[in-house]
Amino acid sequence: MPIGIDSRRKKPWTVVKLWPGALLVDVTSKGSEPWVRFSPFFPHGGIPIPNTPNQTSASVEGLWQGLKVFEKEDTAPAKWSITTMRNIKRSGKSRGAVRGHRFGATSDTLLGYRDARYRIYLPAYRWVLENKLTRELEQLRAAVKERPVVLLDYETNANVDDLTSPLSHAALVKQYLEDTWPALADES
Repeated sequence: MPIGIDSRRKKPWTVVKLWPGALLVDVTSKGSEPWVRFSPFFPHGGIPIPNTPNQTSASVEGLWQGLKVFEKEDTAPAKWSITTMRNIKRSGKSRGAVRGHRFGATSDTLLGYRDARYRIYLPAYRWVLENKLTRELEQLRAAVKERPVVLLDYETNANVDDLTSPLSHAALVKQYLEDTWPALADES
């Protein structure tokens, strides 16, 4: 059976009409247990911070936001310890434009958006899938054998190289289940 991705922003009846008979699984921070655990905001804890021995983040989103660097503000390590799934995002309104993401807590290496996706976000999210969500992944694998499964996310961009919109973590779950995880990009 297929695995689909659709927008959580759509009216539920619209999604049901598009995917008749499918199991709808909301993998956002607004989803129910156990599916909320797929949200990048979920505080699994112990997520390794790239290029930073002995330091971890509570959530993937906290890791991502904590390593973000702006024109007027550097990293925000406090984001790594947030366990409430709130107040994790950092915008550029008062901080200026995003300059990139540090490749580690004290690294001088500043990665562009694409490279940061490949070298920070993808490894962190995959680590969570492989170390914190094995039971939930098995539940999804079992469900897919019975009927179509549609993963609901706020974002639906499944292309890591499409930098025009945020990456869908639901798409990453789908790719992981289908063994089509994005290949590591060259580091040039």
